[in-house]
Amino acid sequence: MKVSLKNYTFRYLTFWLLIVIAIWAVIFHSLILDEVYDNVDDGLKNQKIEIIREVYQDPNLLSTTEFGLSQFKIIKVNPSQYNETNRFSNEMIYMEYDEDMEPYRVLRTGFYDKENIPYSLEIRTSTVEEDDLIYDLSISLIVLYLFILISILLINHFGLKKAFKPFGQIISQLRKYEVGNNEKLTIVETNVKEFSFLQNEIQRMINRNDEVFNSQKLFIENASHELQTPLTIAINKLDLLIENSDLKEKELLSLVESKQTLWRMVNLNKSLLMLSRIENNQYKNNIEVNFTALTKKLLEDYESILEMEGINLQTNFKEDFIIDFNSDLARILISNLIRNAIKHNNDEKIIKIESNSNQFIISNTGKNVTLDSNLIFSRFYKQGTSEGNNGLGLSIVDTIIKNQQNLRLDYNYEFPFHQFILKK
Repeated sequence: MKVSLKNYTFRYLTFWLLIVIAIWAVIFHSLILDEVYDNVDDGLKNQKIEIIREVYQDPNLLSTTEFGLSQFKIIKVNPSQYNETNRFSNEMIYMEYDEDMEPYRVLRTGFYDKENIPYSLEIRTSTVEEDDLIYDLSISLIVLYLFILISILLINHFGLKKAFKPFGQIISQLRKYEVGNNEKLTIVETNVKEFSFLQNEIQRMINRNDEVFNSQKLFIENASHELQTPLTIAINKLDLLIENSDLKEKELLSLVESKQTLWRMVNLNKSLLMLSRIENNQYKNNIEVNFTALTKKLLEDYESILEMEGINLQTNFKEDFIIDFNSDLARILISNLIRNAIKHNNDEKIIKIESNSNQFIISNTGKNVTLDSNLIFSRFYKQGTSEGNNGLGLSIVDTIIKNQQNLRLDYNYEFPFHQFILKK
């Protein structure tokens, strides 16, 4: 799942902060623990020196073979068992007066008496207080760890929110930008060099896009106009030639075919110009359009064509299909769907138009096969061999729908009807 840059950065910093602070806490705890035991060990070593010194002064202490109040014992050992190195260990020892196991730090070492006889010396000291201290330190460390972590996370959250605020404002303006509106971005005040650079580069890019858009728009309109003029002149000259009664029938047929070809070029030029205008969002003003009422008006214009083609028109307007739309585009959309239904009908010659509050359907009989929905809306795709078909009708419909957020177009084949369904 995609996340915002601020949240991504926050998660990234949080992840590494957790790891770094956790490592720091473990190291700090180990250092404190080591320092506590170093102090205990230093005390045991000092106690060892004092005991050996007292043994030299009072040999009777050599008979201390069991732990007493002094918490040490001395045992005579063979020379082969003698070891004078200091060996420390942590042990749990059962204490009768507490009736419980308690932690002790134990020092094992060795020494020689005045007569050079080897003895082992074992000294122990309770570490209950030290363990309590370590426990308290651990709790304090955990609390400190959580406090530092939460503080850093809060600082990062609000700090990043403020730091990325200019970036969010730039993105917000980009979302509202439309090619060709010739509007400049509002300058966002920021002290971040990268954001300023991004803002300047985006503005430069927008200026270039607007210049190219306006240039192409002007070129298309001029080219269309310049092409339309010679085509009209050529058609008029062909009309004059056709009116010449001296021409033979074969020559007249050739002229008529040429005239029809020129008319197809005129229609193609108009369709391409319309496609360009739709793609460039030149139809912007939306109003509440009643597709059902508009269709009824358009059907009056197509009445003679439908009668001439012998098409059986069936309408079922249960409810009005109303939506916010550009009125010109709505007329173009419905007209193209009706013309498509007329051109691609078969011998059954049936067209059905239905509407309710949620959808608008134009159906026609045609080839008894499902059409490829990925191709029928492509430019210059022809479903049949009709000479009057330039393959742009459904492409214009698809382009109109793609530029609308509140309307979609579905194709469906339900024998014997090909259905084009407009849905909110």
